[in-house]
Amino acid sequence: MTEAKAGETTIREDICRLGRSLFERGLTPGSSGNISVKLDDGGWLVTPTNASLGFLDPARLSRLDASGRLLSGDAPTKEVPLHSALYQSRGAARAVVHLHSTHSVAVSCLAEIDPADVLPPITAYYVMRVGRLPLVPYFRPGDMALAEAVRGFAGKHHAVLLANHGPVVAGTNLDAAVNAIEELEETAKLYLLLRGAKTRFLTPAQIRELE
Repeated sequence: MTEAKAGETTIREDICRLGRSLFERGLTPGSSGNISVKLDDGGWLVTPTNASLGFLDPARLSRLDASGRLLSGDAPTKEVPLHSALYQSRGAARAVVHLHSTHSVAVSCLAEIDPADVLPPITAYYVMRVGRLPLVPYFRPGDMALAEAVRGFAGKHHAVLLANHGPVVAGTNLDAAVNAIEELEETAKLYLLLRGAKTRFLTPAQIRELE
């Protein structure tokens, strides 16, 4: 087995392992959510359409070339244009994770949130791993207009929240993307728990120190 092929085998296993972990902890129910990883040849691996992240088969992951054409595996998620928009807008991105995690989706439905920066700076790790989180207006899942809307934000933000849909995060590797989206979900949960309570957020000076 070549070094490149061995590397791809490991990535396939990592996608399935982390997908199972996210599913088993209730972070993306049913067949919702999708994961992709960019490969050294410019192509990428992505989870198939209508596939539960808890029951992925490494051999059946969708293998796409650099233009997004299916080379092998099952048909890919309909959110391929969404992932592609992030890869094209963020040169350092090597992985994208999109979930329908409960608390993040709940926050995305609230009328009170600031669309320019959805969640307040509650914890240091949220500031470091997510930063400012914009809200992308609602579009039907798989709509090309959704991908174009995300492209408009992706140059400045590696994480966005899709209105009435869920979070999308790009990372320099798969672990970084998963860690960031989990931090986003926990912060959304904290935000909902703290609603109505007098809350102490991080100060601008504390945020600058973290950044």
